[in-house]
Amino acid sequence: MKIKENTHRYIEWIDPEEMHRTTLLWLSELRFMKDEQLFLNNLVKHYTVQLVDSKIFGKSKAIVTTLSDLEKEAVSLMKKVQAHENKLEIMIDDVDQIELEKAYRDTHRELTSSMDHYKEEYREIKTKLFDLVSSVLKKEKQKRLLN
Repeated sequence: MKIKENTHRYIEWIDPEEMHRTTLLWLSELRFMKDEQLFLNNLVKHYTVQLVDSKIFGKSKAIVTTLSDLEKEAVSLMKKVQAHENKLEIMIDDVDQIELEKAYRDTHRELTSSMDHYKEEYREIKTKLFDLVSSVLKKEKQKRLLN
């Protein structure tokens, strides 16, 4: 007996209220990361002299460049999330607009993926920066102890 392959695609139904909560959470996380990036930029400025040391300059430059790129990406992502939040009415207006609702859910799914990727990348670069500054601080402490 030959089994017929299922050509239907399962589309997960996400409650509009859940999408709203998720979108608000994303906006909150992005705002927090934006504030945190100000702190990280100040950290880099404070230790600029040590970070331009020839031994770690390449590494520190790559980290600072990536951090700058992530700042720009956060602004773009925040605009997308805010626009997505503003279009939520499509899901709750009691008018059957199947194509628009499907497009909204697809956009929500894409934003979920984008946010997950962004948070992971941001966490990695933040860890690298803290490790780098930590090593600079240890070196400074060793120099002070030797003098």
